[in-house]
Amino acid sequence: MQLREIIYNTEEYTLELELRDKVLRKPLGMSLYDENRDAEKNDIHVGAFHDNQLVGVLILTRLAADSVKMRQVAVDEPMQSMKVGTQLVRFAEEFSKNKGYAVMVLNARKTVVGFYEKQGYEKVGEEFLEINIPHFKMKKSLL
Repeated sequence: MQLREIIYNTEEYTLELELRDKVLRKPLGMSLYDENRDAEKNDIHVGAFHDNQLVGVLILTRLAADSVKMRQVAVDEPMQSMKVGTQLVRFAEEFSKNKGYAVMVLNARKTVVGFYEKQGYEKVGEEFLEINIPHFKMKKSLL
């Protein structure tokens, strides 16, 4: 598995959009292409590649000098039992720590809270709806 940054508005970014749409939006009857993605040019995009195929992605968005938000985590369904998500999260944490961030936050779908708890994240606050799906805000210290 190779993990690396995906540069915004490249061919790999187009593949990232396709994967995010397939995994995160189509099952909800939605389309990622209906959303405004202009701010993504300022984000860090991370891809997991297996045999040169993009199989997982996530985005890191700077919130403050010491905190970053992990979002849009998507792993292609056939690869979901292959620890791709775990590798992506670890890579994102190390990358963020090296950039000087002390805290990682995320909004986890209720169905994947257990995955993030295994990675050391803690729920913060009450359940809320995002894109009409139950979520929990979660955080982890990177120090």
